[in-house]
Amino acid sequence: MPRQPLPEDMVEPRIQPSAKRHGLVIMGKISGLYGVKGWVKVFSDTQPRENILRYSPWYLYRENAWVRYEPCQGRRHGKTLVTRLAGCDDRDQAAALLGSVIAVPRAQLPETAENEYYWMDLEGLKVTTVAGVSLGTVSHLFSTGANDVIVVRGDKERMIPFVQPDVVTSVDLDGGTMTVDWDPDF
Repeated sequence: MPRQPLPEDMVEPRIQPSAKRHGLVIMGKISGLYGVKGWVKVFSDTQPRENILRYSPWYLYRENAWVRYEPCQGRRHGKTLVTRLAGCDDRDQAAALLGSVIAVPRAQLPETAENEYYWMDLEGLKVTTVAGVSLGTVSHLFSTGANDVIVVRGDKERMIPFVQPDVVTSVDLDGGTMTVDWDPDF
């Protein structure tokens, strides 16, 4: 099953390509302040949410550049996560980080199992039906709880369930293609 990316509306479109060029993977965002000693609230896209705290260093996108930070403390706090980054010692310094996207080096991510993919690797794949009809390109994915959904943009936007092997019959990352058993009229 694919792993969930940060929702598309939370990341400015120009940041995602920049992360990929720098070998980084977006994992979350600084979403709020916590206390007066430099702690911040973190929206984490990892499953489970706390896994983002296992990665170090973090790179925050600030003023059109990726800046390295070391998380030195972190924990779950209610339904959110809080962390303190090295060198961020007061509320004013923490406030300057608000809204920053968090990324980690791709090399830190675990290898995927067979037929398991990171969503970011599926984005941009050309999608064709088993009959050879081109449907477009994977724009993004989202989770419904029951299954993940691929959003394919071509002559029209299609939402196709990511169900292997019933709907998604093959994925060729090297070839940049995905084949689906899907009626092109849907």
